[in-house]
Amino acid sequence: MVNDLKIVFMGTPEFGATILLKMINSDISPFLVVTNPDKPAGRGKKIQQSIVANVASKSNINVFKPQTMTELEDKMKEVNPDLIVIASYGKIISKNILDIPKYKTINVHPSLLPQYRGPAPIQYAILNNDKKTGVTIMLVEEEMDSGDILKQEEVALKNKTTYQELSSELALIGGDLLVKTIPNWVSGKIQPKKQGPFPTYTKILNRFDGRIDWKDPAEKIERQIRAFNPWPGAYAYQKDKIIKVLDADVLEQTRNGPFGTPGKVYLGSNETIVVQTGKDFLVIKEFQLEGKKAMKTEEYLRGNNNLIGVVLK
Repeated sequence: MVNDLKIVFMGTPEFGATILLKMINSDISPFLVVTNPDKPAGRGKKIQQSIVANVASKSNINVFKPQTMTELEDKMKEVNPDLIVIASYGKIISKNILDIPKYKTINVHPSLLPQYRGPAPIQYAILNNDKKTGVTIMLVEEEMDSGDILKQEEVALKNKTTYQELSSELALIGGDLLVKTIPNWVSGKIQPKKQGPFPTYTKILNRFDGRIDWKDPAEKIERQIRAFNPWPGAYAYQKDKIIKVLDADVLEQTRNGPFGTPGKVYLGSNETIVVQTGKDFLVIKEFQLEGKKAMKTEEYLRGNNNLIGVVLK
């Protein structure tokens, strides 16, 4: 029965591509993939198609890249799918489209709903120092991430996990959970469950979210670095130049502090760069000066110590 399903998959970035590949390898393959239009990317700003489009093309699956929701609605009415699967498509789908499939539209969401509805659940889990997160397979409704739950799987957050590591882990788990859920859903073996009554929400991240406030505790800044790499990045200013912090540790102060101005840079023991924060020190292990390549701290200190003594803003 599952092999006869007409499935449309909608996704764009790597999270979606991993889930699409899981579907293809499990023989629950879509006959059509919908993704965002090609756009400039990389240093040369060359026009590139999405990673989801790349995966679909390699598997000889037709790809559709609508510019408007009207285009997408017309296409869905034309192909009349039995099921639509969404995984990080990046656009809100209209009700007219959601209602087309016989088995409705389902979404792979990387959180334990109703916690962290919205576009940045992985980042919020790291920022808030959560001990667990997970993946939810859910029905899609007009209100964002509010649909009934088909299946969930809980995941413990690893110590010092980064956004990219957690996103990859949840995509793999979500793909496996999806391919187990689809046959049971279409055969009527799953009864959808309402979400709990107290949802929490995430927002679309912008580049200003990455600005480091050195008055924050070092522990909070370190989580910000892990959550916001690669986008929007955790950064500060040295005069009018941006410095991105790519990797860091926390150094606990042994006496009450802080002793210096938050943001002041010191040369630490064992040739390290440490920055005073609102509580404790941030030990910078890797960073990138504006216009330069990323470098390890020890590599930077071999050639100069221009950062020592400055106050980052």
